[in-house]
Amino acid sequence: MTNRKLIFALTIVLGLVGYTQELSQKSYALEECITIALENNLDLKSANLRANTAKVNHQQSKANMLPSLNGNFNLGVNDGRSIDPFTNDFINQELTFSNMGLSLDMTIFNGFRLLNSAKQDLLNRKASELEKEAAQQDLVLNVTLAYLQVLNSNAVLDLTKARYETTKKQLKIQKDFYDNESGNPADYADILGQIANDETSILVSESNLNSTKLNLVRLLNLPEDVLINAESILLDFEKYSLSADEVYTQALENLATFKANELRIEAAKKGVSVAKSQFTPEISVFGGINTNYSSAAQLFNATGTSIVDTGEFVTVDGQDLPVVTEQTNFEAASIGYEDQLDNNLNTVIGVAVNVPLFNGFRAKNNVALEKIRVEESMLELERTHLDIKNTIAQVHFDMQAVYERYQSLQKQVDAYEESYRINEIRFNSGVSNFLNYVTSKNNLDNAKVNLANAKYEYLLRVKVLDYYRGV
Repeated sequence: MTNRKLIFALTIVLGLVGYTQELSQKSYALEECITIALENNLDLKSANLRANTAKVNHQQSKANMLPSLNGNFNLGVNDGRSIDPFTNDFINQELTFSNMGLSLDMTIFNGFRLLNSAKQDLLNRKASELEKEAAQQDLVLNVTLAYLQVLNSNAVLDLTKARYETTKKQLKIQKDFYDNESGNPADYADILGQIANDETSILVSESNLNSTKLNLVRLLNLPEDVLINAESILLDFEKYSLSADEVYTQALENLATFKANELRIEAAKKGVSVAKSQFTPEISVFGGINTNYSSAAQLFNATGTSIVDTGEFVTVDGQDLPVVTEQTNFEAASIGYEDQLDNNLNTVIGVAVNVPLFNGFRAKNNVALEKIRVEESMLELERTHLDIKNTIAQVHFDMQAVYERYQSLQKQVDAYEESYRINEIRFNSGVSNFLNYVTSKNNLDNAKVNLANAKYEYLLRVKVLDYYRGV
């Protein structure tokens, strides 16, 4: 979480006051909201998917070290001039052919690229799991802040309604004076104006409450409105006992963000080793077994012999005699599919060596890029340390300032309560005017708001510090 994000989170809940009224409908406790958010939040689901992707990548990188075994089979018909796969002679006829084979390939050495890739993906997988945990931590904090914001909006609405009821009571008193033509008529007009002002405040408070609920609903990913249980959150106002340095020390040990960044650095270093493997030769072994079939293949079997005239003559005693010879007769027979596959079987085995000589400086530049990624990862970790340390220091300082302000505001509320009590008696007795009364009333109301605001600001900063501590 960046400084800016925390400052925004602190800003949206400024003005928190009081407790909410009891609601007749079913309401959610803070723990229930957190549980629902962890199950439904879309951003957290995305983090889960990224962690699952890293898991699959790691599994694949381990599988890449296993041998590659592939089989092939084809069957087809060829018509016209072609090569007989059985005799390798040119033929011009319809031919049915078939081939099948099995091949094996296994990398023996490639500069430990496969091994380092598997280690790199393992580190990325662990980092993704920690980033998922960090996303969960962020979500818990954001739900807590949103919950407090709804709590504040409910409290503000209750305060405006209570102020409206008080003004209505005063209106009744002034109306009686006005109807009896006693007192100052301007006081009755001022009370009517104050009624309108209080009604407007209620409308604004209701609008703010709706907005805060929508924000909480978005985090919970729920389709309906959310009612909260004000009694489910403990609002103790006790002085924080830990220093900023102590909080930061615990954050270093507990925050998943730090651990994830450290793993990203180690993964980037493995990336350098993977890139360096491009300079080394790759040695692999291969093997295969293949066979084929052709419908043109025939087997010629001897069926006997016959005497045939060669067309030549010899002269014996002046007489020409024909020359004959004995010829073996053959009968063509097709060779069966299984017999051809068995007869044409051949195997191959060997070792392949691939030596990189020149690849346009690709290997060199890839190593340079991976080294830059290492430096970027280290800078990101350093930036995270600095941001969180500064944020903790700022939140801790503000928390101490709010605590001191709360003590002063408590004295102010006590003083304004006494002032309002006196001015209300004087105003109702007709001794004092409306201006003194409403000024005293507004001073008391604002003091109470500021007091509650200080208490909730303190609670908010405690929640933020506890988040960094991993509590």
